[in-house]
Amino acid sequence: MGIKSFQGPRMSQSSRDEIPFKVSDFMTKKLITFKPEQSMKEVIEILISNKISGGPVVNEDNELIGVISEGDCISHISKSRYYNMPLDDGKVEQSMIKDVETINGDMNIFDAANKFLEAKRRRFPIVENGKLVGQISQKDILIATMNLKTENWK
Repeated sequence: MGIKSFQGPRMSQSSRDEIPFKVSDFMTKKLITFKPEQSMKEVIEILISNKISGGPVVNEDNELIGVISEGDCISHISKSRYYNMPLDDGKVEQSMIKDVETINGDMNIFDAANKFLEAKRRRFPIVENGKLVGQISQKDILIATMNLKTENWK
């Protein structure tokens, strides 16, 4: 008597070559971006009013040149209060992170989740041909996995 398999039919090899659940499928494309010449006071107001924790800094050609975050804003406030300077004295380019780590939009969201854990970042910009096309956040990863909870993740 033969052994019966209850696993069902196996997936064909060609479907394994495709990247399921790509970052580009779940990234935010309509971004709030900042300019290097913007005042820090304006950035703080935008972060608060839009309930976001940071965003990409782009030049006039929409090329990513940095990222500004709540932490950068807090650091600016601390420095300006220490030196007894007005809050709106600084510009984004003075406080932003310039060495920005990006990820590929074709990356699998589960690989992206591991990258979030390794890098301890809240967001990663996605750049194509030198231009900012989107951003994926930890929250986007959570939303994606909840939307896919009925799918087989293998």
